[in-house]
Amino acid sequence: MSRRPLALRAYLRLARALAPVWHRGLQHRLLRGKETAASIQQKLALQMPPRPDGPLVWGHAVGVGESMALAGLFHRLGIERPDLHFLITTTARTSGDALQRQGLPPRCQHQFAPVDTPEATARFMAHWHPRLALWCEMDLWPALIAAADDAGVPRVLVNARLSEKSLAKRRWGRWVYQALLPGFTDVFVQNSESARGLQALGAQPESITVSGTIKTMSPPLTCNAAELARWQRALGQRPRWLLASSHPGEEALALAAHAQLRELAPDALLIIVPRVPIRGTEVAALCPPGSPQRSQGASLANETPVYIADTIGELGLWYRLAPVALVGGSLAAVGGHNPHEPLALGCAVLHGPQVWNFSESYTALDEQGLSQRVGDVAEIAKAVQAAWLSPRQREDRRPKDEQAEALLTRLLSHLS
Repeated sequence: MSRRPLALRAYLRLARALAPVWHRGLQHRLLRGKETAASIQQKLALQMPPRPDGPLVWGHAVGVGESMALAGLFHRLGIERPDLHFLITTTARTSGDALQRQGLPPRCQHQFAPVDTPEATARFMAHWHPRLALWCEMDLWPALIAAADDAGVPRVLVNARLSEKSLAKRRWGRWVYQALLPGFTDVFVQNSESARGLQALGAQPESITVSGTIKTMSPPLTCNAAELARWQRALGQRPRWLLASSHPGEEALALAAHAQLRELAPDALLIIVPRVPIRGTEVAALCPPGSPQRSQGASLANETPVYIADTIGELGLWYRLAPVALVGGSLAAVGGHNPHEPLALGCAVLHGPQVWNFSESYTALDEQGLSQRVGDVAEIAKAVQAAWLSPRQREDRRPKDEQAEALLTRLLSHLS
């Protein structure tokens, strides 16, 4: 359309020309087992789930965490507006699988996002014609946003986070961002740094609100009830703790802390959940000989001091079993992982100093005594022992998030 900025028009022309490349790429992924026939049909917007009658809110996310956060937000919106239906799109199969495993909110569907060509996105929008569109974080596809614009769908960006490093990487595409961001009615960012970054890329200052993370709304992780009961019977009163979503270097620190803890409690158990399950064998090589791996069929820990839970999608089980968890990615230079998941299941949270991905959350939680920073082996062991000596009731320990509640109110105003 002629009213569009030149950069966006150029992108759309290129995207139309590259449509055959998308098709070949999807077929190649199918041969490698990374797509299914059904996922390809959805990504090409040729075969989509039936649209329910009534107003529909659509949200797009890329990662598992963002998808779960959208599911939590839609659950809350659905309570306030029982007439609404919801759609979550993702680009990765892992995110879609996680949503199906966790369970979608009432009146909510999932499908894969269309490839970013004008034809596929137009078919997608014509099928779903949402009342409101939400983009979670920064997975912004220009043709998809342009299709929403053509359809007259109000657009909101939620949970946006943009560090100085991320901003520097995105400056090459600033002309496209300058064409896209002004069209967002509201831009909800996680912190002031992100607000400055989005404004530098073209977002209108009056549309930007610092609202924190919507991951505080994520529903508690689920687990198999029978499996949980089995583990609880097998472990009995054994003291245990968890290293969750660990990265290289963190397992060695946890194992050293566990050796100190076993001097006080010889039957103590450490459960290690590597962030990347394929690292299970690598982690096992650091552990005492014979440490069982769940991926190898070891279903229970028995009398071993360490158990390696190298499978996908079972953190809900381990957080329920452990009274205290050291959340990984925080002692390694990764930026930390979501502290709200263990808190939702009543699990005390420990973390290292490297938590810039969730800096605002950890700062607030530390101040409220809901999480604790640890920096070395001795501090880890001391904090775990303290959690064992002061057991707490297993309940959702997440504090009420006033910023997230305000975001929810603002979204409801778009749907009135």
